[in-house]
Amino acid sequence: MPQLRPLDAAEHLSRQMEAATDKASSNPRELYSGKRVAPSILSADFSRLGAQIEEVMAAGARIVHVDVMDGHFVPPITIGPLVAGAISDQVHQAGGAIDVHLMIERPDQHIEEFAKAGADSITFHAEATPHINRTLNAIRELGCLAGLAINPGTPVGAVGESIHDADLFLCMTVNPGWGGQPFIADSPDKVRRLASLVGDGTIEVDGGIDTGTAGSIADAGAGLFVAGSAVFGADDPAAAYSAIAEAAGAA
Repeated sequence: MPQLRPLDAAEHLSRQMEAATDKASSNPRELYSGKRVAPSILSADFSRLGAQIEEVMAAGARIVHVDVMDGHFVPPITIGPLVAGAISDQVHQAGGAIDVHLMIERPDQHIEEFAKAGADSITFHAEATPHINRTLNAIRELGCLAGLAINPGTPVGAVGESIHDADLFLCMTVNPGWGGQPFIADSPDKVRRLASLVGDGTIEVDGGIDTGTAGSIADAGAGLFVAGSAVFGADDPAAAYSAIAEAAGAA
């Protein structure tokens, strides 16, 4: 496997990171139990990815979201386990967790590589495989939290047979494939219906999350809020992260 050069890091943030790390959880799994905003690196500047991750983690982010697309399940091609592995030490040393979202066909063939790369949670789409429960259990056997995602047009009942096999339930609030899409207005109602189905399961939402949408989707029952362009597309990603976290009532 080819070696990547170390990602850049902003030295002026190191003291902030040390202070934030002192307060961080020593168990990444604990991070998923409360409300959190998960910045998505899909929208980050990859020429300074390390520095941008450091900025948002200094502001309080503890879950970093990694969007993986294969050009088949969704049209774009994005990143793979090499990038997840390149940021793994930085995120974990700061007391954080890596949340991998697979928007790919045949996810069961790739979960092991992402687990080896340092993923703490791996989520795949119910629409992508007929072997949902088998794949969820395989993710857990690799030591990761297992997540099941559904597209906007997929009924919440699609997760009904997997409630006890999944740790996370991701409700797409835009159609998967591109960052920066507008939030689907009916999403809070769908999240309410999903919450009534999954009980204590953590509900994650992805797409169009910003200060204007985070509050309503949090009230509907979401606990993990993926924000990409609203964070890394802002002039000050750290301030943008903090504003979204406040709107969501997140840590």
